[in-house]
Amino acid sequence: MTISDIQQQFPILQRQINGKRLVYLDNAATSQKPICVLDSIQKYYENYNANVHRGIHTLSREATELMESTRECIRECIHAKHAHEIIFTKGTTDALNLIAFGIEPLLQAGDEIIVSQLEHHSNIVPWQMLAERIGAKIVMLPFDENCELNMSEFKHILNERTKLVCVNQVSNALGVVNPIQEIIALSHQYNALVVIDGAQAVPHIPVHVGELDADFYCFSGHKMYAPTGVGILYGKEALLEQMRPYQGGGEMIKEVSFSGTSYAGLPFKFEAGTPNIEANIALKSAVDFIQNIGYETISAHEHNLLTNLTEKLSEIDEITIYAQYAKQRSGAVSFNVNLAGVHASDVGLILDKQGIAVRTGHHCTQPIMQQLGVNGTIRASFGVYNSVEDIDALIQGLKLSITMLG
Repeated sequence: MTISDIQQQFPILQRQINGKRLVYLDNAATSQKPICVLDSIQKYYENYNANVHRGIHTLSREATELMESTRECIRECIHAKHAHEIIFTKGTTDALNLIAFGIEPLLQAGDEIIVSQLEHHSNIVPWQMLAERIGAKIVMLPFDENCELNMSEFKHILNERTKLVCVNQVSNALGVVNPIQEIIALSHQYNALVVIDGAQAVPHIPVHVGELDADFYCFSGHKMYAPTGVGILYGKEALLEQMRPYQGGGEMIKEVSFSGTSYAGLPFKFEAGTPNIEANIALKSAVDFIQNIGYETISAHEHNLLTNLTEKLSEIDEITIYAQYAKQRSGAVSFNVNLAGVHASDVGLILDKQGIAVRTGHHCTQPIMQQLGVNGTIRASFGVYNSVEDIDALIQGLKLSITMLG
């Protein structure tokens, strides 16, 4: 498929914003949805609407089969060993909180949890809350002048007290790709478990949890062309078995009486209540969409966009690019316009008048911004439907912004 063919699959891209063609460059926040995903949602409600796992009637069985086919699809996509290692969640944040609650009995006072400085707040705050509950210690893994994790420092802070290491595969704020395979291997030498936030990786690059030897891997559907409100937690079977349930209610039980309750087996002990059925089903359509194009094609296309934008931004004297010299980046470019008194949001508002959607602010990564010494950045992030024409429109909009604000 050509870029034009792909763009035709996304109805919202036909919109005009302020009389201008929509240039959507906020994919790290959420991606747009192709027709196949939209059709999947409508088809569910028109043909299969029923609760899953709980009925013997035809609609319930058909809805269950459709949703469980997504679980198997995800297993294949990320190369998990078992389908029951795939847990449906509301998103990455929900998955990370599930781990932080469920794993608590396996930790104790004095244990250490390493959290990288490049994390989204959702991969910081749950661990701080866990540490407060049990008396554990949070140890920060800093990043260096290239906005890459300081691996020498990681080897220094990793020790026998380390029980958890929490890191993203790709930084949402900077697009830096972290060496998670090395991090996992080093952590396992100390029997530490590793939690990977893969929200910004799965839309752009292939993931193989088996080869990574990941203990936990989390991601969201809405960043990979699926609806909001659906996410995935992958966990190794043995670890999931040891964890306590996150919520109580229907579906996650084996037997309930007032003398006590026993819990269902995997994956259902972590899936209390009626799930987001249509979104779970539509997630498979999104994965099929990605795989039909191919990760190799997507990665190459987005790498070209990233390189193109970085080169053109570098030619503008008033712009500073962050993480420009990181060894590997994916999906996003973060930068600022260096004019006195100008905030990233000022530029964002002018770009919006030109029909250009970017994200401005701290991107839920305040520790990164504090280290960089800025209040926030402008982030342009890519999807499979973005083009060089989108980048040219952004560059023109930035030049206009500089003229207006200078």
